[in-house]
Amino acid sequence: MTSFETHRRRVHDASLPVRARHAALRTCVVCFAPYGFRATYHHLCRSARIPADLRSDPASLIRAVEELHAARGLWVADEAAFMARRRQEKAVGRRHITSDGGWRDRGRGPAGSLAYCPDPERHPTEPLPTVLGRILRSRVPAASSTCRACGSDAGTTGWSCGHYLHRLCARCGVSLSSQETDADRAVLAAREERWKEVWRRAV
Repeated sequence: MTSFETHRRRVHDASLPVRARHAALRTCVVCFAPYGFRATYHHLCRSARIPADLRSDPASLIRAVEELHAARGLWVADEAAFMARRRQEKAVGRRHITSDGGWRDRGRGPAGSLAYCPDPERHPTEPLPTVLGRILRSRVPAASSTCRACGSDAGTTGWSCGHYLHRLCARCGVSLSSQETDADRAVLAAREERWKEVWRRAV
C-alpha cells in the first residue's frame, strides 16, 4: 500500500479529476481511521462540508485531508515517543509494558481504530485533532466507564450492527464494549443501504 502522504498530495493536486482526488482521500482514511473507516469518513464529510457534487467544492477535499493529517500527526508523534521510551526501558531490563491507564492498555479497536464508532453517523463532533489529543492524553482505569474520546461518563446506549451488540457512549457514540450476537440479516441489509447514502453524501 502506498503511503498516507502520497495520497494526501494527490488530494491537493488540482490537475487531477475531482473523483481521483476523492479516491485519494478515501485511501488516506483507509490508512488512518480513528473512528473506523465509515465513521471517520462521515465525520470528515460533515466537518469539511464535502458536497454530494464534488465539483461544486473541490477545496472541501483539502479541508478534510488536512484535518485527518493534523490528527495523524499527533498519533505519529505519540508513537515515536512511545517507541523511544520502550527502547530506554528495554535497555535497563524492563521487557514488559507497564499499565498506566492509557489507550494502549486496551489496544486499538477494529481496523486499527483508536475510538471505534460502529454507527457511522454517531461519532464525536469536535475536530479530529481535539479528540485524538484527548485520547492520547487519557488515563482511564480499566474498570472505569469514562469515555476516552469525549472525557465524560454520560452513561451508555445499546446499538446493534447485525453481528454485535455494542455499548456506546451515550454522548459521542464510541463503542465502550461489544458482545457477539446471532446475525440479523434485516439489520445488516438496512445498514448497507444506509452506508451507500452516507458514502454518496446523500444524508
